[in-house]
Parts: sequence; structure tokens; C-alpha cells
Amino acid sequence: MILAAGRGERMRPLTDYTPKPLLVVGGKPLIVWLMQSLGAAGFTRVVINHAYLGAQIEAYLGNGAAFGVEIAYSHEITALETAGGIAHALPLLGDEPFLVVNGDIWTDYDFTHICNCGLAAGQLAHLVLVDNPEHNPQGDFGLDNGLVQSDASSRLTFSGIGCYHPAMFADIPGTMPAKLAPLLRSAMQRGQVSGEYHAGRWYDIGTPVRLQELDAMLLDDMRGGV
Repeated sequence: MILAAGRGERMRPLTDYTPKPLLVVGGKPLIVWLMQSLGAAGFTRVVINHAYLGAQIEAYLGNGAAFGVEIAYSHEITALETAGGIAHALPLLGDEPFLVVNGDIWTDYDFTHICNCGLAAGQLAHLVLVDNPEHNPQGDFGLDNGLVQSDASSRLTFSGIGCYHPAMFADIPGTMPAKLAPLLRSAMQRGQVSGEYHAGRWYDIGTPVRLQELDAMLLDDMRGGV
């Protein structure tokens, strides 16, 4: 599942007429980079939720055939936050663990890894953590012996990439906004969240400046720069 329902307030005025996942970096919309990575990793079906200007996302991506995947869309009349959006889409996601990735990130993470790792018995989530960027110096969660902890002194940043069991969202109605962090912290307290560290490239596109920086980096890559 790709989360694409956010309004992108911090990206205005760029998002006044364009949904954030369709903002272009390196010659392609952010969500296209993700679709290509997921297709290359062997995913055959992707659920995309949307709310604000969501019709543009459907018009651009279509049924997913161009990426070798089948796309199902989960329309939200008003954005339901991360947990609410996932709960709303559960009928499209099925009964097995599923990948969720934020639609406003760019990364070189190999999605085949999280696809193959699965969830251990009793686990509700598996998160990918990265080094803390300048805009999140304190990090989010700790990682100790493969388990993610909410109260660790040394923290990494949650990348927005995770594998979840549907049971984690069983008590979320899917008709009203609900945040993911409280669910994760509760599961962490019970030792039900595993994790891994990704040392490669990862960018959270939260401001126009970050979008410009990523665009410059990708274009430099294309020109043969470092």
C-alpha cells in the first residue's frame, strides 16, 4: 500500500493544484519512483489511498499496467491519517501481512528484503529505520536485537516503510482519522514490533527545499555525478 492521501500543507504552493506524490524529482513523480521500485521487487498488486486531488493520481497511474502491477484505489472523502487510511483499505489488502510505504519519500531501499522477511509469530509490525535527518535530529524509535523500542535513549528515524499484520488495525473503524504512532508504541511495549536499519539513501520530501535538493541530486546522478 502506498499512502497518498495527505494534503501536503508544508509543500504549498506546489501542492495547491498537484497532489504531493505527483511532484516531480529527477524527471519523474515521486510515486512513479515507488511504483517502479515495487514492480522491480516483484509486487504484483498495489493499493493506493487518496483524498485531496486524488483523481489526478488515478488519471496518471491508471490501472498499473505500465508498471507491471495491478492498482486498487482506496478513496477517502477526508484524509483519515495513516492508521485510519490503512484500516479503511483493509478490505483491499487481504488477511496476510502487507507492506505500507509513504508516498512522499524517495529511497534506494530494496523492497524485496521486507517482502521476504515476513513477520515472526506474534509480531504485528516490521519497520525500516534510517539515520536521523537534519529535520528530525532526535529520531523516533530505538532498535535493539531486532526489536523496535519506543523508549530507547539512542534513536533512529522511522522511514515510512513498514510491514504490518491486519490484526494491528482490527480495532480501528476506518471511518475516522487515526494515527499510526500510538498503535506502534503500544505494540512495541508488548515486544511485537521488529525492525531493520537501512544505511542507504532515503529522503522525506516534507518541504519545497527538500524537493529541490533531491531533484538536484538525482539529476546529478543522471549526468554521471557522485
